[in-house]
Amino acid sequence: MKIYSVYDEEFRPYGKVVKGIKCDELVKAMEEIPMPETGTAYEPAIESLEACTSAFTDFKNKAFGGMPVQLGMCWGHNTMLNCLEYHRDSEFNLGTGEFILLLAKLDEVKDMMLDTECVKAFKVPAGVLVEVYATTLHYAPCQAKADEGFKVLVALPRGTNTATPEIANKEGEDLYLTACNKWLLPHPDSSEAKGGAVVGLKGVNIDIASDIK
Repeated sequence: MKIYSVYDEEFRPYGKVVKGIKCDELVKAMEEIPMPETGTAYEPAIESLEACTSAFTDFKNKAFGGMPVQLGMCWGHNTMLNCLEYHRDSEFNLGTGEFILLLAKLDEVKDMMLDTECVKAFKVPAGVLVEVYATTLHYAPCQAKADEGFKVLVALPRGTNTATPEIANKEGEDLYLTACNKWLLPHPDSSEAKGGAVVGLKGVNIDIASDIK
């Protein structure tokens, strides 16, 4: 699979590189969190990250225009697509090392189904903050090197990816709402689909293991 850079023109429809938020203290706090032995971990809000006052304030006021925010992290080992998700707001990502995002566009979804042929891969350098637009489908990052994992900041409006709201008589898009502000499109081979989530991806479940060194 071709892996683009977030500095390539191809990234423009999906997001942008963000400057003006100092994240050095935040990166140090992320580095102190232990890696899982296998698989990935995710926490919507992590106290040690939100204790980085300067960065936390900048994300609230600069990135989200004063909205309540949460600073969490996704970290571990992954080379698979498995699912794609979207929110009603942008998501901001920053890695302690380089990492890869597998992305598609919401307007490529037809009848709540996306063909994985639409997915593109983008490498994000270490310490570079990127905004992933609300119209961009994304999920767990992938490692950029075969023998390394990843640690990636996930900054979102507060409450995102927490308890699923109760909706009576679910229909249409409601069926894909699996957490607060989280609509999920799983691949049939994913653990999420096998656990009962409504399938939203067709085609090959992308694995970039052979594309990284």
